[in-house]
Amino acid sequence: MDPSENEHSALEQFEGGPCAVIAPVQAFLLKNILFNRESSSWRHISEEEQKAALCSTLSEILESACSSPSTGYCLVSWAKGQSPHTSAHTNTETPSQTQATQEPESSQPPQEQQPTALSAEDLGFERFHSVLHKRTVQSVSELREEVLSLHHTWRGCCGVLLFLYSVILTKGIENIRNEIQDTMEPLIDPVHGHGSQSLVNLFVTGHAVSNVWDGDRECSGMKLHGIHKQASVGFLTLMESLRYCKVGAFLKSPKFPIWILGSETHLSVFFSKEMSLVGPESPSEQARRVFQSFDPEDNGFIPESLLEDVMKALDLVSEPDYVSLMKSKLDPESLGIILLGPFLLEFFPDQDSGIPDSFPVYHYNGLKQSNHNERVEYVEGTALVLGFEDPMVRTDDTPVKRCLQTKWPYIELLWTTDRSPSLN
Repeated sequence: MDPSENEHSALEQFEGGPCAVIAPVQAFLLKNILFNRESSSWRHISEEEQKAALCSTLSEILESACSSPSTGYCLVSWAKGQSPHTSAHTNTETPSQTQATQEPESSQPPQEQQPTALSAEDLGFERFHSVLHKRTVQSVSELREEVLSLHHTWRGCCGVLLFLYSVILTKGIENIRNEIQDTMEPLIDPVHGHGSQSLVNLFVTGHAVSNVWDGDRECSGMKLHGIHKQASVGFLTLMESLRYCKVGAFLKSPKFPIWILGSETHLSVFFSKEMSLVGPESPSEQARRVFQSFDPEDNGFIPESLLEDVMKALDLVSEPDYVSLMKSKLDPESLGIILLGPFLLEFFPDQDSGIPDSFPVYHYNGLKQSNHNERVEYVEGTALVLGFEDPMVRTDDTPVKRCLQTKWPYIELLWTTDRSPSLN
């Protein structure tokens, strides 16, 4: 979990695959840097500030993943003196013996004991696990202290994997199996190494559910688990624009204006400092959400027979005569459908949701090759959120924009760089 040389608060991803861990950590890291610090120079934090923010972030994710404080929090690190290149030819104990007898590495290990990427690859599966140490702490204060003492471990070789193991063991393997429901679904794809939605949800919400909708749903007599409360950071996906899924309000409207963006193969982060983006839901936003709940295929319209149900759900006047009048007005050509746009204009003409017309935004992608000049830096831009009645001023049609349009259907983006940031 190394910060970029060019952007001290941005974590750099060296290979494809670990974005399911790095992107959520980056999202929470930005939350802590942007909203939990008094300093305004968030892009120029010191090394000590970066260290404190990263360790606070890791502790927060572990706290969220813990199913019961009584079970404690697990931390996985290298056993003392057992980092890959110091132990590759000396230790012959089994993994169970190592766990029972080895002490954890020191809080500030000397440079020569730090594992290298090459030696870690040479270890192999069994050897790698034989040099790990698991410890359990019981209190939050002890957890934060231990996570801080392992700062070198998280930033060193395999730091992402060690933290992943810590989250999984803190959550509990049986708890993860119960939340995933389909025990055949791996957290990490065995072929391409991509993290599953369950893994992303575990890091974002503390629950390894497979779905992104709000609450639970019944399907063929089976209860499918979704997200049950507002997340601190959000999640939007290109898959929704392709109608493969529907992200619920708990992930679309998080507590802080930070969203993990999902493509077919990668995760990046979109964020702003504009807190009004996550303010209370306006009447028109509530109306849009309720209308869309009666439009599960996201067609942008409902059968006219459902108009009365929508009006009742929104506590609008729903007397039969008035509903008939509205059907005639909203469907003048008698097509048998009610469009979302005219419905909102009729009942909620004031579209002021408290969101400014324009606001600064940033995009993060941890992969060097996905950044301009292979420098991992935040791409800065300005977002314009138009009303559905405004003429469309199309700035581009990039995957990033299509992903964001699942939350703001009429958003336009003006980036300060020559090219739009990459979602992959």
